[in-house]
Amino acid sequence: MTIGLWCLLVGLLMPFLWTCVAKSLGRYDLRANQHPRDFLAKLSGPASRANAAQLNSFEAFPAFAAAVLVAQYAHASQHAIDMLSIAWVALRLIYGVLYIANLAALRSLVWFGAMGCVVGLFIAAA
Repeated sequence: MTIGLWCLLVGLLMPFLWTCVAKSLGRYDLRANQHPRDFLAKLSGPASRANAAQLNSFEAFPAFAAAVLVAQYAHASQHAIDMLSIAWVALRLIYGVLYIANLAALRSLVWFGAMGCVVGLFIAAA
């Protein structure tokens, strides 16, 4: 399996990382597990932003997955696929940290960088 495909697995699991952060910052306990969405909706501060990072990670993943698979299918340079995939994962991790830290301008720059990786994967496939 290629590095790009392993990055798909990491991207798929990344939202759950931010869920765990949100729940730990929000002092999640087993009673909250009866209605976890209600619990997450009532969070504030860094815990709420971690939950937002989770939701955005779910939103960002389909475009990344499609881009990697299209690039693989089109037999784009494997090195380009791997490097852009690693960059996407790294940028999305940084994005989550910046989201939690409430650094909105930097977070937006990193978001654009990650989207650039997705576009780059489609260009590599062309």
